[in-house]
Amino acid sequence: MSFKTDYKGVAGLGSARDGTGHWVSQRLTAVALIALGALFIYPFAKALGAGYEAVRATYADPFNALVAIGFFIVAFRHLRLGLQVVIEDYVHSTRALTISLITNALVWRAFAIVGALAVAKIALGA
Repeated sequence: MSFKTDYKGVAGLGSARDGTGHWVSQRLTAVALIALGALFIYPFAKALGAGYEAVRATYADPFNALVAIGFFIVAFRHLRLGLQVVIEDYVHSTRALTISLITNALVWRAFAIVGALAVAKIALGA
């Protein structure tokens, strides 16, 4: 028994079979952000307002630098996944949808890369 209407079957509007993977990825990044957020906030708050040398000393520790880089990568991935759902739900023009999804993917990946490179530059003292 099929629940597809005739139009849905002809137009190819069936399931993309990607919803479960997207949902699981969103939840995994949320859980990872809890741990990474806690590990990121403490050294960040300690170095906040203490000057460049204190920030450099804090992130010269490889653990703090890796946590910060991981935090940026996971946070921006989580943001991209969440915004993708909003775009898919509320943008109805095919052209605008495609442009919005491509922009979403590129912008948040670029921000993650810039954040990771900024931490790496501070950590390595360049």
